[in-house]
Amino acid sequence: MLKRMLHVNGVDRMVICEQDETLANVLRENLGLTSVKIGCGQGQCGSCNVVVDGKLKRTCTIKMKRVAENTQIVTAEGVGTPEHLHPVQLAWIAHGGAQCGFCTPGFIVSSYALLLENQSPTREDVREWFQKHRNACRCTGYKPLVDAVMDAAAVLRGEKTRDELMKDVPTEGRIVGTKYPRPTAVAKVTGTLDYGADLGLKLPANTLRCALVQAEVSHAKIISIDTSEAEKMEGVEKVVTYKDIKGKNRITGLITFPTNKGDGWDRPILCDEKIFQYGDAIAIVCADTEKHAKAAAEKVKVELEELPAYMSAPEAMQDDAMEIHPGTPNIYFVQKVAKGNDTAPIFKEADVTIEGDYYVGRQPHMPIEPDVGFAYRNDEGKLVIHSKSIGLHLHAAMIAPGLGEELENIVMVQNPAGGTFGYKFSPTMEALVGAACMATDRPVFLNYTWYQQQTYTGKRSPFFMNVRMAADNEGKLLGMETDWSVDHGPYSEFGDLLTLRGAQFIGAGYDIDNIRGEGRTVCTNHAWGSAFRGYGSPQSEFASEVLMDELAEKLGMDPLELRYKNVYRKGSTTPTGQDPEVYSLPEILDTVRPKYEEAKKRAAELSTPEVKRGVGIALGVYGSGLDGPDSAEADIELDAEGFVTVYTTWHDHGQGADIGALTTAHEALSPMGFPAEKIKVCLNDTSKCPNGGPAGGSRSQVVIGRAIKAAGEELVAAMKKADGSFYTYEEMEANNIPTRAKGKWTAPCTDCDENGQGNPFACYMYGLFLAEVSVEIATGKTTVEKMTAVADVGTVMNKLAVDGQMYGGLAQAIGLALTEDFEDIKKHSTMVGAGFPYAKQIPDDMELIYVESERPEGPFGASGVGELPLTCPHAAVINGIYNACGVRIRALPALPEKVLAGLNK
Repeated sequence: MLKRMLHVNGVDRMVICEQDETLANVLRENLGLTSVKIGCGQGQCGSCNVVVDGKLKRTCTIKMKRVAENTQIVTAEGVGTPEHLHPVQLAWIAHGGAQCGFCTPGFIVSSYALLLENQSPTREDVREWFQKHRNACRCTGYKPLVDAVMDAAAVLRGEKTRDELMKDVPTEGRIVGTKYPRPTAVAKVTGTLDYGADLGLKLPANTLRCALVQAEVSHAKIISIDTSEAEKMEGVEKVVTYKDIKGKNRITGLITFPTNKGDGWDRPILCDEKIFQYGDAIAIVCADTEKHAKAAAEKVKVELEELPAYMSAPEAMQDDAMEIHPGTPNIYFVQKVAKGNDTAPIFKEADVTIEGDYYVGRQPHMPIEPDVGFAYRNDEGKLVIHSKSIGLHLHAAMIAPGLGEELENIVMVQNPAGGTFGYKFSPTMEALVGAACMATDRPVFLNYTWYQQQTYTGKRSPFFMNVRMAADNEGKLLGMETDWSVDHGPYSEFGDLLTLRGAQFIGAGYDIDNIRGEGRTVCTNHAWGSAFRGYGSPQSEFASEVLMDELAEKLGMDPLELRYKNVYRKGSTTPTGQDPEVYSLPEILDTVRPKYEEAKKRAAELSTPEVKRGVGIALGVYGSGLDGPDSAEADIELDAEGFVTVYTTWHDHGQGADIGALTTAHEALSPMGFPAEKIKVCLNDTSKCPNGGPAGGSRSQVVIGRAIKAAGEELVAAMKKADGSFYTYEEMEANNIPTRAKGKWTAPCTDCDENGQGNPFACYMYGLFLAEVSVEIATGKTTVEKMTAVADVGTVMNKLAVDGQMYGGLAQAIGLALTEDFEDIKKHSTMVGAGFPYAKQIPDDMELIYVESERPEGPFGASGVGELPLTCPHAAVINGIYNACGVRIRALPALPEKVLAGLNK
């Protein structure tokens, strides 16, 4: 043990700790400074940044034995407080820099340190600084963060006032379409918002700390599990195995379609008979400290008989491949698409046909915050589970039978979440902490390392696709044929629904009367497939958007003009036969056309023999909702203090549920002139909130938004007097008028049939992406120089939130195009190894243009937004590479060696 006196945020603080403890843990656990976040734990994300003796340092890799006496330290708590915000913090709010907010304190401290050194940085200086200090953000695309630093610097130089910084924030009137800050913004920029690991430090003293025993092979039969030595280790309360679980020990996948050959009960909570993927949970060690739990986990002995591991769909589809789940074929679901006439004679007679094979791989979500959660029994005896879940009611139903707990006896709560991007649409640790709590009858806490986050949680499911198109000589599309295989990993949850996306979105955006195709869900032993932003469209639309460029070349047409000729117009239908709800695509392409011509001119002027420049475009479409009659509920209640509170499960994983709920309610209550400052949101606790449904498929603003609108209108009607004025709370109480209004909305939609035909979504999102790229001829390295997006997401409800979603999605699409992968479990288990894009990998030049077509079914005309910017900008990047240097990449990512190999051909 050692003792140090540290000078922290202007105050002397004594700490006593072990020599090998990290400075990050000491600041968090000994001193309670939880603005210091631990993300990667390897010095690769910058969320633990603090200023140490005037220099910015990543504290997760600094051991206390290297920290000198009287070291001076500044954390986010010392930069500014909620009552006295530093200009950097204020600028972050003004520019919407805090989305999920987990990385925000690290960026705030980093920016503060930069401005101590240089009060007049250029934008490139800021980007270089973030790159050098490994400040990683998965939400924002970095541009708003650079904007914030530049404005903060202007305030510090005296060139701009704090009021001018916030000039775009309305103080009265409507807030729809404005830059009204999200309610959590101040807490996020000051580091005072408690995420899961922060709450873990504040749990009762008798809380047990958990560590997992996990599989280190991808497929095996379990011979035995010996916990005897582990149970004797210091501090161990219990080692939980499948034998301690009272229920079915399975997480149900809630099979969507009756033609699915599986039963959905294929994912064990704790493995009992087999290992199905690397990282599968075998046992949970519950101990007094995390250190003791992890030490004991190493002592659990698992005897295995290793089995053949099928690490891709083509391997698992071989005739001699064994059934991964005995009794269920590896190809367990087939989805057909049949629209219009038979395509065989069309292809035989068409003037032009084109065909291509495409692959979009296992993109990892890579949130900065690893998975974290805890469980306890409340005073009513109910099992309460806190996690990053973005589907609380859904997850309770998925885990209750497996745990052996009655559904009504489970309470699910979402902690503030440091990004999920969809992986938390699947329950990951919820059943694990539930099982540990039930087995020990104690509160339990489990926090994954980033390695566990990367190796255990779900990933984007790879699609192997073959697409054919037929057209006449003028470029009119006549027919399309498709074949796609979905590598969904070992667990079936939502795999059939994902496979349906191929039928819905290959060729989306174009008037194609005749389509035939077939897709299949394949069980493999690689990482299980979970939802990821775009859910099927980044795979599906990549194939059709690259093929459209190939068709344009074969026809001798400009790629934009080919698209313009074929996009949805009145009389067109989607691949599912549905009429689009708006026809904004021609306007979108007209809007982008001058930008496109300028980009082509720029590329021609800037290309050199050493670095070729190119331009690529791609069209993106996605539905806002879960298929068919998706529904949500929400309540709005007036209280005695004159505030109203919105209650629903609008799950927030960074996209802005708080500002979405507040803005929608404010608009619904507008007949009363109700101020935004008097609207509170209570979200994501199943004991308090009605079921708004999960946060996926960009459904929340549309479906929950309509429910909030209905509740608001109900409350306005209840409060309105005959003379047009409104009752007070006291008058309503006196007249027995309910002060809590309930709202519910169900989408007027139908599910798709066995041929993929139906009306699955009430609202869609439409966009066109323009990528300007450069390719180094000597190395094959591709850089995206600029991204332009013209988007129709209906009414823009909040400008900061919508812009933030667009920037962040574009950045993730660039990562998908060029660097991101999770194929090699060891190589891709770190942020750097998996190709995480830092500030210099994402262009600072990103331009957003909105075409606001009001949606008939959207609340106040709004559609969704989150999925759109990751539908297919990566296809625009790939098309740009071909335009630059003539290399066509059909399998992602387009790593430099892949492009170089094409150049060398």
